Amino acid sequence: MNNFFTSGGNIFYLVITLGTMLVSWLVGSILKRRFREYSELPISLTGAQVAAKMLADAGIRDVQIISTPGQLTDHYNPLTKTVNLSEPVYHEANVAAAAVAAHECGHAVQHARAYGPLKMRSTLVPIVSFASQWMQWVLMIGLFMASSGNTTVLLVGVILFSITTLFSVITLPVEFDASNRALAWIDQSRIMGNLEHDKAKNALFWAAMTYTVAAIASIGQLLYFIMRLLAARR
Repeated sequence: MNNFFTSGGNIFYLVITLGTMLVSWLVGSILKRRFREYSELPISLTGAQVAAKMLADAGIRDVQIISTPGQLTDHYNPLTKTVNLSEPVYHEANVAAAAVAAHECGHAVQHARAYGPLKMRSTLVPIVSFASQWMQWVLMIGLFMASSGNTTVLLVGVILFSITTLFSVITLPVEFDASNRALAWIDQSRIMGNLEHDKAKNALFWAAMTYTVAAIASIGQLLYFIMRLLAARR
């Protein structure tokens, strides 16, 4: 019975890993292609100007907008209250830059409105940082020790992995809500036409899909380690 669970679990793990790697590559490719395409659709405001206007319209005065080096480095930092925009997003005036800037400001609005899932995710950050640092080693040692009947370390590894998986799942409503806030503001502010609005919506959809794939992969891998733990205890 143990051999059945182990071999079946290994096949499950392989399918989940390879499947999510393939889907992640596909989603990433589509995302990059969409952003390249939408970066060629000009609007009147740069990403920095879009961010400033959205924050002002939301009545948020204590958040700073800064330019950060690199690409795809855009993020909102609730600790420093900064909307960090990558250099192309900060300086360029196009649909892609506007979508990204508005999305990151969506997180700032969440923070200002005490959005529950964002608060929960922020609380988990130091715990997830610790879990991510050690879980691979703990799982590796746990799987080795489980072969001789000691499952305690493997149980600890599963708990650590569960924390990171929970973080991935909580991230989903945070990201989708930020995009919804961004799109609602874009529609209300009329900084772009209907066609450009649809393009921005599509870009944010594919960006959110990267988080969805990551969450599915994490859930699948967690199930594998739970199967291994249950098999070792039989």
